[in-house]
Amino acid sequence: MILFLEILIGFVIDCFFGDPHSITHPVQRIGKLIQFIEKRCRTFAKGNAKKEQIAGVFLFVLTVGVTYGVMWLILMIANMIHPWLRIGIETFFIYQILAAKSLATETMKVYRKLKEGNLLGARKAISYLVGRDTDSLTEEEIAKAAVETIAENTSDGVIAPLFFIALGGAPLGMAYKAVNTLDSMVGYRNKEYEYLGKCSAKCDDLVNLIPARISALLLIGAAAFLGYDSKMAIGIYARDRYNHLSPNSAHTESVVAGALNIQLGGTHNYFGKPVKKPTIGDTIRDVQFEDIRRTNRMMYIATILMIACTGAIQSLLW
Repeated sequence: MILFLEILIGFVIDCFFGDPHSITHPVQRIGKLIQFIEKRCRTFAKGNAKKEQIAGVFLFVLTVGVTYGVMWLILMIANMIHPWLRIGIETFFIYQILAAKSLATETMKVYRKLKEGNLLGARKAISYLVGRDTDSLTEEEIAKAAVETIAENTSDGVIAPLFFIALGGAPLGMAYKAVNTLDSMVGYRNKEYEYLGKCSAKCDDLVNLIPARISALLLIGAAAFLGYDSKMAIGIYARDRYNHLSPNSAHTESVVAGALNIQLGGTHNYFGKPVKKPTIGDTIRDVQFEDIRRTNRMMYIATILMIACTGAIQSLLW
């Protein structure tokens, strides 16, 4: 039950404080570690495709291993000093791992700009959250991009970390963040990372298989709780949950699309070139900036449901 209390307190702290800029976030340190190892990997590979794949495995294993090991060592030393110190430190790192507040904060910046009618400001705000070209996005396209960001990151930034924290505490939760950070930094299908980032991309898909599906179920529950169209959420989820280049992203996006009676996905421009993607959901109505707020509400309710489920399971085991 101690771990459940750590999770609960960590979530409450996140709700109040988010990610203050005055504190160096662990993900930033993981990012620097990845850059350090990547340089050595490229020196070893020297542009050879086969060697790059081998180096990519080394990059993944070392980054995740070091991240887990450092977190485990910190908690072990803290526990040797005093068990309450370990509990306090683990609670702090759980708070740092969770990204609910920062996700809501950043997407609500887009919401406010759209509500003000500031299209240029909204385009700039959404450009920090998505990889697609944003210079010519319409109001609806910006709102859609924000909704997709919340839906996808409900799993990657909140539910999946909670899932791994529940299984192995802060060390496993931080190891998951390392996997997630590797994918965001090197998991690209381009000339630079096609081979070096292949292992990281595949492993990120693998570790998110279960959390993505749990997230979808929790979002359906959240839709029902909030009075959104939960019946449509189930229907669109059943139909469109694989309508994405990623095996996991459409699970949460399809639930949100169905619950809000909107259509997500579709073709977008990346670096001036259109990238065709399947659509998710039906165009029952246009996407509105209020859908950003609605999706954030779903994200928070899903998070609370996840924490409640974690507490119930740990209570039974205890």
